[in-house]
Amino acid sequence: MMSVSFHSPLAGDLVAFVAAKRALGRKYDWAELRLQSLDRVAACDAAEHDGQICLKRAVDRWISASNTRRGTDTRVDSVVARQFCLFRQRRDGDGYVPEPGLVRPAHRFRPYILSSDEIRRILRAIQGLRGPSAPLRRATFKTLLLVLYCTGLRPGEPLRLKLQDVDLRRRLFVVHQSKGKTRLVPFRDGLARQIRRYLKVRLASEPRSPESPFFLRPDGAAYKMYQVSYEFRYLCRRLGLKPPAGRVGPRWYDLRHVFAIRRLTQWYREGVDLHGRLPWLSAYMGHDNLLGTEVYLRATPELLRLASRRFAARLRGGRRR
Repeated sequence: MMSVSFHSPLAGDLVAFVAAKRALGRKYDWAELRLQSLDRVAACDAAEHDGQICLKRAVDRWISASNTRRGTDTRVDSVVARQFCLFRQRRDGDGYVPEPGLVRPAHRFRPYILSSDEIRRILRAIQGLRGPSAPLRRATFKTLLLVLYCTGLRPGEPLRLKLQDVDLRRRLFVVHQSKGKTRLVPFRDGLARQIRRYLKVRLASEPRSPESPFFLRPDGAAYKMYQVSYEFRYLCRRLGLKPPAGRVGPRWYDLRHVFAIRRLTQWYREGVDLHGRLPWLSAYMGHDNLLGTEVYLRATPELLRLASRRFAARLRGGRRR
């Protein structure tokens, strides 16, 4: 656990808020650092106003100061600030709480929904990787891509897996402390077969203890996110799926979007009750509620066609009655 101190007039509330979050099982280290930044702004604000703290003024000043950071980080700061204010409002019913969406993004990434053919092209390109330890690199990146494609894990989650976290007998990944909680992620036989093939290559390299990384670099360490993202960009650019420079085209994170869209499309094809199944998808992807999942549910041409057919069929059925 990190050691962070607070010194502003908000210090007591900030300490209690962080303790409450950790009591729920959340690690909360990064958010605590951001709250320390808020605490410094609040201390300066109080010093300029004879020791009197105005929560609204301090929060607005903090968010404005963070506008020089990335848009995603600024939005996260606004969420942390709102959660803290809601916590404080339990004691002070008239306390200030910023409106949801205090910071609006200037733009949003449009995820690139890779087709099955494009996934196959990337898998073939992986087989063409050359260089030192090429067999391990090829097996690793092929398996990593298929894990994300078939399970929708967050891109960093498979990189943190240990050998002991992959249960082939029960076909489960044990994902530890991701977004403050641990969950079990089942997978199907096809992915299990690929993982067995990967392990034949992986277990030829050290380390092989249960606590060692499941996905292993040639030097025996675990992969970092920037390393797999770089390799993915290289492959996509080689295939013409991304331009030589810039942020357009598929990202490593888009595989999570692809999983969600594929699952939704399959349910449409099967004619299942989507309202009943969406909570399953939300829990499987590690979300607390459907609000976290809806970010991944984008309309594709195929989804729109299937939805239109279902609506038309229901409309015809209603007319017959």
